[in-house]
Amino acid sequence: MKKHIPGMLLLLCLFLQNGLHAQALEVPARQEGEGPWPQLIIRGVILINSTGSPPLGPVDIVVENNRIADIRVVGTTGMPIDPAKRPQLKPGGKEFDASGMYLLPGFVDTHAHIGGNNGVDASYVYKLWMAHGVTTIREPSAGNGLAWTLDQKKKSTQNTITAPRIKAYTRFGMNSKQPIVTAQQAREWVRQNAKNGADGIKFFGASPEVMQAAAEENKKLGLKSAIHHAQTDVGRWNALHSAKAGISSLEHWYGLPEAMFTDRTVQHYSPDYNYTNEQDRFAEAGTLWKQAAAPFSDRWNKVMDDLIALDFTLSPTFNIYEANRDLMRARRAEWHEDYTMPKLWDFYAPSWNAHGSYWHSWGTEQEVQWRENFRLWMAFINEYKNRGGRVTVGTDSGFIYELFGFAYPREMELLREAGFHPLEVIKAATLNGAELLGMEKEIGSVEIGKLADFVIVEENPLMDFKVLYGTGAIRLVDNNQVTRVGGVKYTIKDGIVYDAKDLLAQVKKMVETEKAKTGYQIIQPGIAPHTH
Repeated sequence: MKKHIPGMLLLLCLFLQNGLHAQALEVPARQEGEGPWPQLIIRGVILINSTGSPPLGPVDIVVENNRIADIRVVGTTGMPIDPAKRPQLKPGGKEFDASGMYLLPGFVDTHAHIGGNNGVDASYVYKLWMAHGVTTIREPSAGNGLAWTLDQKKKSTQNTITAPRIKAYTRFGMNSKQPIVTAQQAREWVRQNAKNGADGIKFFGASPEVMQAAAEENKKLGLKSAIHHAQTDVGRWNALHSAKAGISSLEHWYGLPEAMFTDRTVQHYSPDYNYTNEQDRFAEAGTLWKQAAAPFSDRWNKVMDDLIALDFTLSPTFNIYEANRDLMRARRAEWHEDYTMPKLWDFYAPSWNAHGSYWHSWGTEQEVQWRENFRLWMAFINEYKNRGGRVTVGTDSGFIYELFGFAYPREMELLREAGFHPLEVIKAATLNGAELLGMEKEIGSVEIGKLADFVIVEENPLMDFKVLYGTGAIRLVDNNQVTRVGGVKYTIKDGIVYDAKDLLAQVKKMVETEKAKTGYQIIQPGIAPHTH
């Protein structure tokens, strides 16, 4: 028998689903990072770019006034570097020896909530992102309020706080004095949103008249947009409608199967389904892809080709749904113990009113359905990439046992599972994200003239994306000793060099301090805490 959510809790649940977050705490002034310098030379690194190039190096990369000024090959494999080939350090410049290391463009997260409703503050979130090489985020919904998000964007741009650069997208209708029910109201809200300084809009759905007007007006003003097709409106407005109206990108995958229905017009909802019961919502979503047209069928091909022709970007966020196919794995991820805040761990636990905590009775049947859902979903995403469609890396962390920062390499691993070559994964994580945000002339690849955003790691991530996790990857070495390798070593944003491992150590200390206040222990749901 299903439980029912009391009225106030149900209202809270709906607010959370639509991105209304509690105000995050004030972020302290930046105390981390060295630089910038008039000149920075990164010496002897192997470059893994996002342009389709295979790795090459060693190279010296010259940064002047936060712009890449030179990329010079200074040697060949197995031979000593020729000093005569190396660019010269200028007075006041800084040399950085990265011999034997690997350098990639700074990572872009196209679905990144800064926190708030799950009880964590922004400084904690920012440091987790930066510790994993994320130098730019798109914040859909401006969950802590647009004014607050724009203030953080300004401070990040000025590098007065330790944070990725921010693109702020408001939730459609946010702060409207009345419900938006006409095309005129939609256009007026969109114009005001642009005047307020937003970079774009996140849609969930509305009447076709309102959606069409809002999307058209937003595009006319030169702003970008994203949509999460909520089941409450996807029956009359799916991914194909969004792309044709000029919406830039799709979050998750809702709206794609509905655009490929051939023998129905709505999802096959159980008779006792209730959208406000999140186990209903997410469990039955796990059957959606098999209700759509089969892979490579005429309808499947037609929808895909139409979306690509309309330059529609997909940000799949595989990781945020991975618990649906293996809940125990997600709950037992090794980083939770040291890096997950107590309030966040409590938020993840089964609950009737916390968004994404829908483990009311989640078992084998739900997981089996979701594994098949992933198989079909991944087939679409991989082929979308193969035909020239743009796919980006987004995480949507802070829900469903997915932790900020750590979720990013996991999303990369899942794109690899979907069939992407490791270099295609890097492109999705960098240049594709930059293109979606309209920033491809500034970031996304290591090219002369672009901003100095880099990720430096001691291990080759193309061989194992696990080396990008803050906790590293397991290796067995001589004398049968088990060790860890990897973890991002340095994150460079705007020419400022951050010690990624130090940032992660700061996060660990934050968590330890918070736990010490109450003697908090990470306990699995339904298990009594240990007593001494």
